Amino acid sequence: MQPLKAQVRNGRLVLDEPTDLPEGEIVELVPLNDILAMEGDDLDDEERAELNRDLEASFVEEEAGQLIDAADAIAALRNTR
Repeated sequence: MQPLKAQVRNGRLVLDEPTDLPEGEIVELVPLNDILAMEGDDLDDEERAELNRDLEASFVEEEAGQLIDAADAIAALRNTR
């Protein structure tokens, strides 16, 4: 799903894009400038180092042919809800 865009009008967020989200779904909106100011995320130095270690381990797994299909991984994650 692509990110949705909303505008502030009279102090309210107005979304004028079609969506296939289910009725009643809660969506968290974060101002784009806040995301850009955080360089795209809110990771601290320790979390970023852990992410980089995990990414490096993933590259090693890729080189060893130990990959799983992304669609399978997403399906498995959705089944854990």
